Amino acid sequence: MNQTDASIGVFPIIIGLLIAVLMIAAMWKVFTKAGQPGWAAIIPIYNIYVLLKVAGRPGWWLVLFLIPFVNIIMTVIVSLDVAKAFGKSGVFGIVGLWLFGFVGYPILGFGDARYQGPARA
Repeated sequence: MNQTDASIGVFPIIIGLLIAVLMIAAMWKVFTKAGQPGWAAIIPIYNIYVLLKVAGRPGWWLVLFLIPFVNIIMTVIVSLDVAKAFGKSGVFGIVGLWLFGFVGYPILGFGDARYQGPARA
């Protein structure tokens, strides 16, 4: 294995870590804007529970995230509700948060979007 092969393997890892740090920071800001603890962004499973609260959905929906194929539908619904909770459209929920969350969540967190309360109270 030469140096070129090693650098090709390291580059995706660095990009992945940068995206992970960006997403943690963005979710931290989203949670803070919604009046939730920002540190919840770094705790697996609990961050989904907090996101459900931001969206105005019941906490027991967390169980639905553990069921294959149902979890895909749940992520779409929660993405739509989070977008509406921040005054954004359904299109932003699908495209920005569900399909391209690495772009949409930083827009919510670092942009001028304000939390308007849970979409489903």
